Amino acid sequence: MDIPKDIYTSPLSERYAGEKMKKIFSADFKFSTWRKLWIALAEAEKELGIAITDAQIDEMKAHIYDIDYDYAREKEREVRHDVMAHVHTYGKACPLAKPIIHLGATSCFVGDNTDVIQIREALALIRGELLAVIEAVRNFAYENRAMATLAYTHFQAAQPTTVGKRATLWLQDLVLDLESLDFEFDRLRLLGCKGTTGTAASFLELFHGDHDKVKRLDDLIANKMGFKRSVDVSGQTYTRKVDYNVLSVLAGIAESAAKFSNDIRLLSHLKEAEEPFEAGQIGSSAMAYKRNPMRSERIASLARYVMVDSLNPAVTAATQWFERTLDDSANRRIAIPEAFLAVDAILALYLNIISGLKLYPKIIERNLMRELPFMATENILMYCVSEKGGDRQALHEAIRKHSVAAAAVVKEQGGENDLLDRILKDKTFGLSEAELKNLVNAEAFTGRARQQVEEYLSEVVDPLLEKRRGEIVATSEIEV
Repeated sequence: MDIPKDIYTSPLSERYAGEKMKKIFSADFKFSTWRKLWIALAEAEKELGIAITDAQIDEMKAHIYDIDYDYAREKEREVRHDVMAHVHTYGKACPLAKPIIHLGATSCFVGDNTDVIQIREALALIRGELLAVIEAVRNFAYENRAMATLAYTHFQAAQPTTVGKRATLWLQDLVLDLESLDFEFDRLRLLGCKGTTGTAASFLELFHGDHDKVKRLDDLIANKMGFKRSVDVSGQTYTRKVDYNVLSVLAGIAESAAKFSNDIRLLSHLKEAEEPFEAGQIGSSAMAYKRNPMRSERIASLARYVMVDSLNPAVTAATQWFERTLDDSANRRIAIPEAFLAVDAILALYLNIISGLKLYPKIIERNLMRELPFMATENILMYCVSEKGGDRQALHEAIRKHSVAAAAVVKEQGGENDLLDRILKDKTFGLSEAELKNLVNAEAFTGRARQQVEEYLSEVVDPLLEKRRGEIVATSEIEV
């Protein structure tokens, strides 16, 4: 794609989003859809008895894609109305059909209906990309279902978990996002042909007061455009709460991705994991040794934009006056496409990271073993009492003293945790090296983590993916 160098262009189009998503919100898609809607209107009106000929409709169909943008811009400067400019442009290409183009309709017939069609196409693409990410996270979780790692609360060492179990937390968020997306996708409706204030008065006039024909016209247009039905009631526009609901889904995906990216950034700092890094990639212009988690940082950055952007349709929905006001138009032209482009980029980055994430098991084990001895002391105490006949109070006091001393080595001297060495050498415990090693086996402290991974994947995720395998879409390649 050639990017103009002398004018501003959106970074989402120039740098981040994929070609498929950009095409959905392109001028070609938008204005060719306008023309398809005008054809659907003409066909439906003809089927219901309006004097429209096959020749007129055939002419319109022959000129769906040859849009004269220069002429449209010229007409818009003249009439100051984008829809009427394109009515004139289409009429110029279709002189026979010119008298019946846009017959009985208002601007929102093409504007709002096209918006819904774009939203549906974009949601379908996002759904396919989301499924691809779900599958990749699922595979990562399964592969690492038993790898013990230190879990954190408040970013302070807590109990052990497994790498795979932590991944199921990312995965569950994505599955919830998919459920929200499906819900909003399934209830999308066209605006239909409701007229200037939603009463369909112009169409009732066109059909000489025949209410049944006006209702059938609405249904015919919806069916021709691939929808089961249009909205039940409206003003001139469909309720802007639809936009809010859709962008809330996108914001939800952004939230999930941001949580994942933050975890990766923290793991990168701990040196336990590292996102993909190209052979010639530069991590820092000043510090050549650095390998910054820039993909994760980009997810966090774009996600922040999407979450804030979801406020746009919220305010728009809340401030619509009666049946129609135009203060939504400029905002929606920006807020809706840019949110989709950003989430498209976010999912591409997510898939890239999780598919190429490099783990460092020895570092993971080392970080865990720095804390595990403290966590194991209760097991050691109980074993030495029940199996070795030790004095519970004496053992408790010995553990307390050794723990304080070992913590001082770590915190004050910067040394390694030597608690286990201290316990092994203390005759109060009477433990062999083999006994102690068995008591401090990390897997014994991860609870049902492995089983939870296996159960969640087999009971929830795998059936979902199997059912929807045909919907999975490979996300866009990313530029770094």
